[in-house]
Amino acid sequence: MNRIYLDHAATSPVHPEVVEAMLPYFTQHFGNPSSIHFYGRETRKLLDDTRAAAARSIGAKPNEIIFTSGGTEADNMAVIGTAEARKSDGNHIITSAAEHHAVLHACYELEKKGFEVTYLKTDEEGRISLSELKESLREDTILVSIMYGNNETGTVQDIQEIGTILGSHKAYFHSDAVQAYGLASLDVNELSLDLMSVSGHKINAPNGTGFLYVRDGVRLSPLAFGGEQERKRRAGTENVAGIAGFNKAVELMITQRESRVELYRSFRIKLQDVLKENDVEFLYNGSSEHFLPHVLNISFPGVKTEVLLVNLDMAGIAVSSGSACTAGTMEPSHVLTSMFGKDERTRSAIRFSFGYGNTMEEIEKAANETAKIVKRLKK
Repeated sequence: MNRIYLDHAATSPVHPEVVEAMLPYFTQHFGNPSSIHFYGRETRKLLDDTRAAAARSIGAKPNEIIFTSGGTEADNMAVIGTAEARKSDGNHIITSAAEHHAVLHACYELEKKGFEVTYLKTDEEGRISLSELKESLREDTILVSIMYGNNETGTVQDIQEIGTILGSHKAYFHSDAVQAYGLASLDVNELSLDLMSVSGHKINAPNGTGFLYVRDGVRLSPLAFGGEQERKRRAGTENVAGIAGFNKAVELMITQRESRVELYRSFRIKLQDVLKENDVEFLYNGSSEHFLPHVLNISFPGVKTEVLLVNLDMAGIAVSSGSACTAGTMEPSHVLTSMFGKDERTRSAIRFSFGYGNTMEEIEKAANETAKIVKRLKK
C-alpha cells in the first residue's frame, strides 16, 4: 500500500539535506559548546551561526534567540518565565481559548499560583475580537499571548494590530508562531512582539529543536537551573546535532517559502474541489480570508471523527482530528468548541495538513478516498 501522509501540522519528515547536515555533529564535531578547546569552539561556531540565521529569519538580533527543545518549551518559557519575572508588576494575563495546550496548560498552572487569566473567545472563523481584547486589558496585565496561526484550523490572528493596541501598554506580547514559521513572513519588529515561539520539526528539522525569541530588555525567569548556557536563560548542554539540522532547515525554508505557500494553497483548492465533485457534504472550519496555507480543517456532518480517522488510516491516508498533543482523548477539540460551542460539527472534524513530499496526485487520491469513505459511512 502506498501511504499518503497529510498530518504535517503534527510533525514533518526531516529533509534529507537536514539529515546530511547533522551527521558530522554526531561523530566528528561532538564537542560541548561551553568548552574552550578546539572541539568546543567548533560547535560554538555552529550555535552562533544558527542563532544568527534564526534571528535574520524573523528580523531579530542573535542575542535575542534562546534555543529550546521545541515549541512547548518555548511557550512555557514565555508564559511562565515572564509571569514569574513580572509578578511584582501585576498578576493578570490575557490569552485566547483556542491556544495550543502548551500555552493554555501553562496558564492553568499560573492560576494555581494566584495569577488571573482572561481567556478570549473566538468567533466562528476562529478569530478573537480586538475590541474584547482592549476591554480585557487592565493596569495589572503583564502578558498577552495570542498565537499567530492556529494548529488545528490554520486561522491567522491580526497579530500586527494586536501589537499596535499593546504599544502603549506595559504588558509583554507573546505569540506562538510554531505553525506559521516557514510559511508566513514574520518580522518581530513589524509585529511589535516581545516574545515568539518556534519549533523545528514543523519545518523539516528534527524533533527536539526550536527557539524562543526574547526582545532585548524583556525580563524572563529561567525554568531550568544548572549551567550558564543561553546567557543563563536556559541551562543544559545544547542539542548540537539538532541545531545543525535546524540551521539547514532554516536555509531551505527561506529559499522555498514562496513556492511552498503557492503549492499548499493549490492543494487546499484541489481537495475541496474533489469533495464537491463527488457530492460530499462538508463544512469548512476556519477563516476564508485569514489562514495558513497548509492546514485545512473540514467537518463531515453525520460521520464521527474517530470512525473516519480509522477508516482513512486503513485506506493508507494519515490525517488527524487536530493537535497531536491531545491524541487519545474523546473530547471534542477545544479550538472548535471555542468557535462553535457544542455544535455537532466539532465531533465530525478532520484536519488535513500538507508539507514536504506531498504531490497533487496524492491530494487528489486522498480526496477521492475520503469521499468514498464518507459516503459509505453515511449509508
